[in-house]
Amino acid sequence: MIASYLGGALEYYDFFIYGSAAALIFSRVFFPAAGAHGLLASFASFGVAYIARPLGAVVFGHFGDKFGRKRVMIWALAVMGASTFVIGCLPDYRQIGVAAPVLLVAMRLLQGLSAGGETAGASSLVLEHAPESRRGFYGSWIQSGIVSGFVLATIVFIPISTLPDDQLLSWGWRIPFWASAILLAIAFLVRRTLVESEVFAEVKDEQSAPKFPVVELAKNHWADVLRVGGLAVYQATYTMVMVFGLAFATTAAGLSRTTMLYILLAFNLCALIFTPIGGYLSDRFGRKPVFAAAAVGCAVTSFPYMFGIAHQNYFLIIGAGILMNGIIYAIGNGTTPAYFSELFTVRVRYSGTAIGIQVGMLMSGFSPLLATAWVGTNSAQWSVVACIISGLAAIAVVASLSTSETSRTALRDLGDRKQPARS
Repeated sequence: MIASYLGGALEYYDFFIYGSAAALIFSRVFFPAAGAHGLLASFASFGVAYIARPLGAVVFGHFGDKFGRKRVMIWALAVMGASTFVIGCLPDYRQIGVAAPVLLVAMRLLQGLSAGGETAGASSLVLEHAPESRRGFYGSWIQSGIVSGFVLATIVFIPISTLPDDQLLSWGWRIPFWASAILLAIAFLVRRTLVESEVFAEVKDEQSAPKFPVVELAKNHWADVLRVGGLAVYQATYTMVMVFGLAFATTAAGLSRTTMLYILLAFNLCALIFTPIGGYLSDRFGRKPVFAAAAVGCAVTSFPYMFGIAHQNYFLIIGAGILMNGIIYAIGNGTTPAYFSELFTVRVRYSGTAIGIQVGMLMSGFSPLLATAWVGTNSAQWSVVACIISGLAAIAVVASLSTSETSRTALRDLGDRKQPARS
């Protein structure tokens, strides 16, 4: 659990500092030639990682199901850490012209490749080690690690964002990317001590691990891959608030970028508390009802949150935002590592979870781009943004209605429709 928590913190610290930089900085550093469309180009570079994530899911999932979770998770860390550090070293557009955004996109693709295999590997490993009745709670700490990554990214970006523009755009923005090397070293030292789970070791000893997990998924588990894809769209609501919402607040509504970073930090500090609560509640009441209720809650609260941004009402922004992201979304998110992984048998759990998540996360990656194209910098269109968030949440609710309840199914019976639920 600790190794997965730290890995999630590193992976998504790296991922989220790119999101913050895309919203606040990269349009001027790497895409100045795009002029008024610089922010659109910056969000497009943010979204390309989500193209690589399904490929990462296939690659890391294949080796994780065939050879073991531990080695694959170490490689995922290495790829993310290296690509993030290199981003901090890239020359900008003024120095090397169009080669600068090309190199940036290449490193972003590597980030996406790594992220495609991280969460699913951690979820599989924690699920297979956790006590039967506490799989949801133990799994929720993976998501707590992801939230911690955002908290760290925001804490680092707040003082950076206060620098004068000349310093911010020349060297200041690079510091958060270089700092990822510290997290990488800590996570690597912990993760290298991991052992494979007993249930996976049994499959490997019996030599029954599938030769090509993706083929078995396509033949026998394609419906569950699609279900997880639909469930994972839920996480696009978070991206809309944390990435597009940040840009919308600072460009369309004219709010202070430093103030908005503090507000987003407050959301995620609350989420650190409520994410494990979501895992606990899913152990007690089931994955489906807790997740579906949270998705409905996000849809409803998106309207007062976006209204508050459009009308520069900080009281409403903070109140509705904490309720939406710090509490409701966090509770639903805490269910997802166990919820998604429990839909698959151990033979294809890593691959199925990884590919399913990344199918849904394609919507997450490009939702800021689509919202920017539809809404632009017109604060009067806040209701359109809220409707987009609500639509994403609705997809997740429909997907949850199609799943079986797995919280009381024994570990060795997961993914086997013929087995009865554990009492």
